[in-house]
Amino acid sequence: MSTLLDAVVVGAGPNGLTAAVELARRGLSV
Repeated sequence: MSTLLDAVVVGAGPNGLTAAVELARRGLSV
């Protein structure tokens, strides 16, 4: 089973977390 994502964030530091949250708030699948 494959999953289609709109964006992949590599890294879970402050910048990666901020990017993932912002993308999710805009409705993208992260």
